[in-house]
Amino acid sequence: MKFSGKIPCALTMAGSDSGAGAGVQADMLTFAANGVYATSAIAALTAQNPNGISAIEPVSPEVFEAQIKAVFSFYAPRAAKTGMLFNAQLIETAANALKGQKCTLVADPVMISTSGAKLLRDDAVEALTAKLLPEAALITPNLGEAEFILGEEITNMDSAARSLSKKFGTSVLLKGGHLPGTEIIDVLAVRGGPTRTWKSRRVDGVNTHGSGCTLSAAITAFLALGNGLERAVERARNYILAGMENPVRVGSGSFINHFPSR
Repeated sequence: MKFSGKIPCALTMAGSDSGAGAGVQADMLTFAANGVYATSAIAALTAQNPNGISAIEPVSPEVFEAQIKAVFSFYAPRAAKTGMLFNAQLIETAANALKGQKCTLVADPVMISTSGAKLLRDDAVEALTAKLLPEAALITPNLGEAEFILGEEITNMDSAARSLSKKFGTSVLLKGGHLPGTEIIDVLAVRGGPTRTWKSRRVDGVNTHGSGCTLSAAITAFLALGNGLERAVERARNYILAGMENPVRVGSGSFINHFPSR
């Protein structure tokens, strides 16, 4: 992508992924690929690759807050996203730092990694649902996360998306990538409005590590560019689909290509 003149800025507040397929690294690649200046506030360091996570070390709330304030004081991001924030203190820090900012928030309630590693401490769930999710313009849970938040099994995605939207007073993109079958189904429940369902064919043979991070980051980027919510979601889904249809081969696997047009 060619850049000319001033471009909008977006902020990711999440954990670092040493393998770069997820977390802050994937978010920043996605921002850059879609014409948005990428800034970050790292909540935790992780030692990981697509096979799993071997270590997590959270940063102090003071350092996390300082990163967020440093970005806002100079770059004034138009949109921001949260990913893995790990504990209650970091979640509360993010929520407090965002208050009063003219910035559209996308909250990805990351709880468990694709490899099955737990990414959210037990004491953080209440902070996430009480302090952060209600402040977001959009939350992007997968089915497992949505079931955990609602406390029940999901049998109807449309109904579940509406329930989450009503619960938090925000729009919800419920992701159905973990469902079996050849289709991927996502449902957007717009706050106080209708729902919309997208369906796309499942791409086989590509490691999905970081797919949730990449999708929410792409939505954030398109919101920063001035797209409306529904258009931002649609463009983000097209972007990640292109990234999976044109994967990159690294090591022993095929992974999402964050620059699929190159």
